[in-house]
Order: sequence, then structure tokens, then C-alpha cells
Amino acid sequence: MGAGRRANETYLPGFILLGFSEYPQLQKVLFVLVLTLYFLTILGNTIIILVSQLDPRLRTPMYFFLSHLSLLDLCFTSSVVPQLLVNLGGPDKSISYGGCVVQLYVSLALGSTECVLLAVMSYDRYVAVCRPLHYALVMHPRLCRILASTAWLSGVATTLVQSTLTLQLPFCGHRRVDHFICEVPVLIKLACVDTTFNQAELFVASVLFLVVPVSFILASYGFIARAVLRIKSASGRKKAFGTCSSHLAVVIIFYGTIIFMYLQPAQSRSKDQGKFVSLFYTVVTPVLNPLIYTLRNKEVKAGLRKVLGRILRLNLMQ
Repeated sequence: MGAGRRANETYLPGFILLGFSEYPQLQKVLFVLVLTLYFLTILGNTIIILVSQLDPRLRTPMYFFLSHLSLLDLCFTSSVVPQLLVNLGGPDKSISYGGCVVQLYVSLALGSTECVLLAVMSYDRYVAVCRPLHYALVMHPRLCRILASTAWLSGVATTLVQSTLTLQLPFCGHRRVDHFICEVPVLIKLACVDTTFNQAELFVASVLFLVVPVSFILASYGFIARAVLRIKSASGRKKAFGTCSSHLAVVIIFYGTIIFMYLQPAQSRSKDQGKFVSLFYTVVTPVLNPLIYTLRNKEVKAGLRKVLGRILRLNLMQ
């Protein structure tokens, strides 16, 4: 009996991701929508990475960071969408404990990394607009690699702390997660002990990875706006603004939804609001980023045409 009790204590059951099960008709629509957006995310971000690597004209700091952003979006959405599609496509809403742990660690690490990377990209835009003559000297390849590595390592560090603290909480048999993803806030709600420390730690991490980067971005764009207003020619101002508009659009979309999810008091929003906000930044935002950069960026479109032309010529030669 002792051995049986120890086996039961070490057995870790999975979770039930309720997701959108309250809306059975909506699930069918969401399945088609999510699958379509996932395909476009893979296609769009893969194109951004390939074009940035294959076109020599795009081997600049801006596109170096853009490639990292596309890689982040590819991995981030892939850590969430496959399980979401399984849950939307059939009656089985379960996820194994191991699957939940992997999803928690990976999605949090990638999301935190993107928060820092977008701040790094704003610094790149600041140097490009405010110090154009020194741009190549300041944003040298070694600094770009250091900044990108810092973003990735900071994401890994925060998920090791947050996810580990969350998974140490006793859930006391609570398995029904009223969400479609294993996230820190929803798992904390399952705990059957006082979670004041975890809530405080989550708030501190949210400030570090949301408020601090956003403040840095706002400061960068404050200097950029001042520099743009000093440009006398309208064409010069338009060109300077064009170098920043795509990044600024991505920042507004990404941080707007994330801040709503993590910094708004939990009691002030409904459970359905949290689900749809999470759906937006896990499924919609990753497909918007490549669209914004390709539709608003002449260099990316020119590079894409060049790469496609090269592929077409190779096919014709064969």
C-alpha cells in the first residue's frame, strides 16, 4: 500500500483546456481561421527570413533583427497553435502534464524575448534616424549579436524563474483550465494555496518585460520625433518616418494586447476577454508582423522579387 501511495503521489495528471468549448459553433469557425492564419504565419515569416539572408542588400542591422523577430513568431505560434487546433477540431480537450510544461516554458520564453527584441529594434531605429552618419559604426555586427543574444537569454531567464515557481504550486487535483493555453496567470488560479507571492512575482516580471521596454521605446521614438521635426524637407521627413513606421505599428499591436492581458487586474476583465486577447497575440499578431513589414517596406518587396526571380530562373534552367 505504501508503494501504491507513493506511485499516486508521483503521478502527474494532465489538464483539460476548456478553451472555447462553451461555443461549439464558434469552434468550427475558429479552427478554419486559426489554421489559415497559422499557414500564413509560417509562409510570411519564412519569406522574411529567407529574403533577409539571400539578398545582400538586406544584410543590415534592421533586417538582422527582423529575421530574429520572424524566427520568434514562427516558434511562438508553433508552441501554441498545434495543440489549439487539436482542441478545436475534436472533443478531446486534454493536454498532458509534460505538454503543458513544455508549452508554458517555450511560449513564455519566446514572448519575453520578443518584448526585449522590440525594444532593441527601437534603439536601432533611433541610431538610424538620429545618428545616421555614425550608424554603421554604432550598429556594428558584434553589437547586433550581443543585443540579440541579450534578448534571447533574458527570455530564457524569466521563464526559468516564472514557470518553475508556477509549477511548484499544488493544484490539488484541479485540472480544468478555463483557457486554450497553459499560461502563468491561468495556472496560478488553479492553485489551492495562497498565491500572493506568485502574483507579486508575476507583476514584477510584467513590469520588467512590459513597462520597462515600452518606456525605452517611447523614449527612443521621442528622440526620433524630435529629429524628424528638425528635417526641413518634406521628402526627408517622409523617408525618416518610413524607416520607423513598420516597427512602430508592430510595437503598438504587440504591446497593446500583452499589456491588456498581464497588467490589467484579473477581476476587471471577463474570462472570455482574456481568451480572445490571448488568441490575438498568439495567432493574429505573428501573421501581421510580416504583412506590415512587406507591405510597407520597399526594400523587402524588392528583395522578395529578386529572390523569386532567381528561383524562377533556376527552375527554367532545369
